[in-house]
Amino acid sequence: QDQLQQKIICPGPVTCLTASPNGLYILAGVAESIYLWEVSNGNLLAILNRHYQDLTCLCFTDDSSHFLSGAKDCLVLVWNLYSVLQAEPSQIPDPRHVWSRHSLPITDLCCGFGGPLARAATASLDQTAKLWEISSGELLLSVLFDVGIMAVTLDLSEYHMFCGGMDGSIFQVDLCAWPVQRDRTFQTERENGKVFKGHRNQVTCLSVSTDGSLLLSGSHDETVRLWDIQSKQCLKTMNHKGPVTNAFIVLAPANMFNPDGKPSVPLPKFSKHLHGTESNDEPGSEGVTLRLGLHQQDSEESYLEKAEKMYARMYSTREKNLMGDQEHLTIQVSELEEEVSTLRKINKNLFDFSARIITKPAK
Repeated sequence: QDQLQQKIICPGPVTCLTASPNGLYILAGVAESIYLWEVSNGNLLAILNRHYQDLTCLCFTDDSSHFLSGAKDCLVLVWNLYSVLQAEPSQIPDPRHVWSRHSLPITDLCCGFGGPLARAATASLDQTAKLWEISSGELLLSVLFDVGIMAVTLDLSEYHMFCGGMDGSIFQVDLCAWPVQRDRTFQTERENGKVFKGHRNQVTCLSVSTDGSLLLSGSHDETVRLWDIQSKQCLKTMNHKGPVTNAFIVLAPANMFNPDGKPSVPLPKFSKHLHGTESNDEPGSEGVTLRLGLHQQDSEESYLEKAEKMYARMYSTREKNLMGDQEHLTIQVSELEEEVSTLRKINKNLFDFSARIITKPAK
């Protein structure tokens, strides 16, 4: 049943929207600005103005530590979420990386797995799809097509990159192909076995199943198609009453089929003003607000120092567990050796007894 849980008025038309995988934050692109809200209380934590034209796409890394933004200004910016949260409201934090290798507007973004060590794919109207390394910001691969690319995604193992074109074609790029070339041209006539054909208009969204066997695609031809990746055959076509702008495969929540299931946390209305600048007379402004990161530069430990201490404790505990496991394993081995020795004695006695009976002369 279609149930409207909350209607939230935003500062302007929203061109792209995403939520962090941990469910704590919401990002929205409004004109050239990125708005960051905290889901639990609706506070507007940051407004980022580093793009020069309208936002087109936003995405988080799988650990929610970084997010990427793409716009019509041909730029892709990589942001560290903790740096954004630590910055004072009067300051505009700098992005971690600025990727400016595209020459036309960015159309889609996709992050792989690995948090800050992950790889990210970008698509653009300049007929290229590019693969980047988030940690270093380096360009790993650039693939040139004969049409503008509107959508891009990676499979779970990051063995293939799928690119949706303006003509309705979907291209499969092998990321482990040999020889390794940073600049590659996808020639459709030569790679006919790596093209999904069926859509009659531009492909707007792509999503791969967790087992890597199925591909979901949406298009302006008002259909969503489900493909078998191995055979490139269309398994199912779902018709809609207008252009499809987004579609993706997601694991069903545990309480999805429970008729009594309700959201555990009610969704509040999102604030239009930066947190800390509203009037204290507003209802609900009292209370304690927790923000991730340090507000002031003082003698306290930085986030990285705390993270290093936490990892050190984790590894020391793991080593202790491993040592304990080794001691336990040694005891088990000695016990098993004693049991094997006992069984050998019993077996020898049985053999001697059987031999005496068999070789005993008949009376």
